[in-house]
Amino acid sequence: MGSILESEIAEQPDVLEHFLASADELTRRVATEISRRGVSYVMIAARGSSDNAARYAQYVFGARNHLPVALATPSLYTLYDSPPRLDGALVIGISQSGRSPDIVSVMETARAQSRPSLAITNDPGSPMALAADWILPLATGEERAVAATKTYTTSLGALALLSASLSGDAAAREELARIPDQMRLALNQAQGMGPLAERYRYAQGSAVIGRGFNYGTAFEIALKVKELTRLVIEPYSSADFLHGPISILEPGFPLILVAPTGRTLPDLYHLADDAHQRGAELIVISDDAGLLKRARTPLALPRNTPEWLSPLVTVLPGQLFAAHLARAKGFDLDRPVGLSKVTQTR
Repeated sequence: MGSILESEIAEQPDVLEHFLASADELTRRVATEISRRGVSYVMIAARGSSDNAARYAQYVFGARNHLPVALATPSLYTLYDSPPRLDGALVIGISQSGRSPDIVSVMETARAQSRPSLAITNDPGSPMALAADWILPLATGEERAVAATKTYTTSLGALALLSASLSGDAAAREELARIPDQMRLALNQAQGMGPLAERYRYAQGSAVIGRGFNYGTAFEIALKVKELTRLVIEPYSSADFLHGPISILEPGFPLILVAPTGRTLPDLYHLADDAHQRGAELIVISDDAGLLKRARTPLALPRNTPEWLSPLVTVLPGQLFAAHLARAKGFDLDRPVGLSKVTQTR
């Protein structure tokens, strides 16, 4: 690999495998404690890539644990000094560094209101972690590239593991244990993507579409493309895209579809057909042969990934697409313009 970023992208299956082995017993214990605390919903505080992991949590905990998930509004806790009541909440903070003051403030408020709280972070000694009742360390090793990759996918793995532990679903845990191998297959299938990405070197704008479990994946791929290539690219649910933004489609417009096999696939088929009729150029991340045939740029996924775990796999071609496009545009993959590794917001 020619960059730290690409090296860290390649590490992700091994990092997740290590996390699942090392965090299994701890997550079981935390899930048992959570179950004793009278939780009726989950509140998640996060920023950046971690916020996209929180979007995944909305579907995982909602669909598999029947727990509503709200995304915290950190400005209420800091700028407005008017935090909401957290009655019945399990508060989860997700942060690679655990150092952003606004996220820390949400966790401190949970403690002040005697609500259970969990920190998912790569730094168990961080202020966010110290403010929480429980800590789930990602243990990815130092992530040196500015753009988050292995901390993002391991955060998804942590949320999936917690969901399976809360439900006591042994089959779900077995499915999760097979995901590192699916990730390896996805990375192997993505080899040789460079020339495909180079085609979009002069694109002026784009959009990424996902739905359901992969709604957060659309946001994360868009974030990676923005961070690394400075391309204006917006993420949407396929349902929201039909409510107006579809008007941006025109001949040659590059539209990325995140479309693994699952409940949302028929909906994305319809959107693909509509986009094709409008002349848009489809970049399709999928394991479905029919949808890949509709693409100008097909990015194939391995088959047989459970839909609820597919975001751990679908994001990988998106990460690599962003990296290759950045290289084609002559940008430094490890030091994107104007960004730093740790961003602290209030």
